Amino acid sequence: MKKLSKLNQRRLKNFKKNKRGYYSFWLFSFLFIISLFANFIANEKPLLVKYNSNFYYPIFSFYSETTFGGDFETEADYKDPYVKNLIEENGWMIMPIIPYSYNTIIRDLSAPAPSPPSNKNWLGTDDQARDVLSRLIYGFRISVLFGFTLTFFSMIIGVSAGAIQGYFGGKTDLFFQRFMEVWSAIPTLYVLIILASVIQPNFWWLLIILLLFSWMGYVGVVRAEFLRARNFDYIRAAKALGVSNTRIMIRHMLPNATIATVTFLPFSLSASVTALSGLDFLGFGLPPGSASLGEMVNQGRNNLQAPWLGLTSFFTLGLLLGLLVFVGEAIRDSLDPRKTFY
Repeated sequence: MKKLSKLNQRRLKNFKKNKRGYYSFWLFSFLFIISLFANFIANEKPLLVKYNSNFYYPIFSFYSETTFGGDFETEADYKDPYVKNLIEENGWMIMPIIPYSYNTIIRDLSAPAPSPPSNKNWLGTDDQARDVLSRLIYGFRISVLFGFTLTFFSMIIGVSAGAIQGYFGGKTDLFFQRFMEVWSAIPTLYVLIILASVIQPNFWWLLIILLLFSWMGYVGVVRAEFLRARNFDYIRAAKALGVSNTRIMIRHMLPNATIATVTFLPFSLSASVTALSGLDFLGFGLPPGSASLGEMVNQGRNNLQAPWLGLTSFFTLGLLLGLLVFVGEAIRDSLDPRKTFY
């Protein structure tokens, strides 16, 4: 493994000394990794079934009821007492810690939905009798994955556009700036409302629509860095030696803009998560029934008599966005040569 340079070692050391950001990074990483295994933690299907000396994996494959001695060719309902008895007579099955998926309708509640927290439903249920904890885990995962994906592609487009503007300058820069002024004036929410009346928004549609506008946040910092660096002596010397523009931009100028870009990433990620949650709250986000933190906030607003719904979504979003901001501050300070932590 290649050893870090002294400069990067100093940056890493400064990042670790910022205790708030350092521990926030590990806590966020832990929560995100846990959410990646949501299908194994919260699911109405067993992780493993042994029946007549054969092993089955319902979480990955489709098995009809007849596989376990039932009467129907439809998929086995593993929560049905009849199917459970068939399996337990000739084997066993291992259920996840939370035996409900994000869209499982619980029909044996002890109280009308939304029901309060209990031994079966640790954070209660929503007004459609779905387990809140399972929806929280799935919603956390899709929000962070959406944020990462949107941030990554926004960075690629924004850095490329800023580099081209700053490096070539002149009419190229002027044209791009006027285009961005016009493009940024388009109201994103109105575009989503219009499209929602034509198509059913999903993960990828929302990603593309928000990507059309989110890349502009990276242009300014990258453009300024390229405008500053293009007149340096070593850049002029590279041009005089016949080095291609693409090579100069990528190899000699882009590293100078990396610090500003990396510093901006955690804040962009938190903005992406907030955007998805806001759209879900307004009803223009993911399809109805999807696990979503914004939909959980809407559930809390519509069911004030069930405070566990509002408190769960509030503390989850607050924790998630707080961790991302703390990590972003730590990265920003660790890359600042003027700051040293003691």
